[in-house]
Amino acid sequence: MLKFNELREGNYVFAENEGDSRRGEITELNTDDKQVCVDNGIQDFWYEPNQLSPVPITEEELTGFKFKKEKMDDGSIKYSKGAFRMMIPKESHFSAFELWYKDEKRHVPYNMAVHILQNHFYEMTKMYLNDEVFG
Repeated sequence: MLKFNELREGNYVFAENEGDSRRGEITELNTDDKQVCVDNGIQDFWYEPNQLSPVPITEEELTGFKFKKEKMDDGSIKYSKGAFRMMIPKESHFSAFELWYKDEKRHVPYNMAVHILQNHFYEMTKMYLNDEVFG
């Protein structure tokens, strides 16, 4: 289950319907009824937050967002997209992050989902993570 106040249009989530879970993009939010419209590639459908689950951050997800990977001497891994940087400490396996863009730096000491990364990226850069223009 995801928190409604963490969700934004453009976020990627898993939507569950009758035992079937599909990855989709949030296209609309209904703040009155606390419902989320998700396009799963086949159709748009409205969901309650308890029908949604996070997309975990993986190397494949970051590659899909056009991040470039760089292994550091200390064993940590840096992913970059334009001037946006994300450092993953050695052996954390995507369970802790350091984000920075220009002079703003954020520490995320927990396993962050894709939609949270999308939100941080937008707040820091004022661009959407899936925008090709930025990368």
